[in-house]
Amino acid sequence: MSVPVLLFASYADAFGTRRLDVPVTAPVPVGSLVDAMRGLPGGERLPAMPLVAVNRQWVSAETVINPQDEVAVIPPVAGG
Repeated sequence: MSVPVLLFASYADAFGTRRLDVPVTAPVPVGSLVDAMRGLPGGERLPAMPLVAVNRQWVSAETVINPQDEVAVIPPVAGG
């Protein structure tokens, strides 16, 4: 099984896609999902704990992702 993850900006560029199917079994903690992403091509560009949203809410590494959840990994954004 895999968890679909939405990617934006530099993370989408790093992985070469805007939607990545990460091979993990849900339910899975966010931290474990990020670790699995780091093992994929392009994953070395992720920081230790990138900003992650589950169902459009910011979450911590301990938050558990269920199969029906919407997951997004958001790179830092500069503004001015």
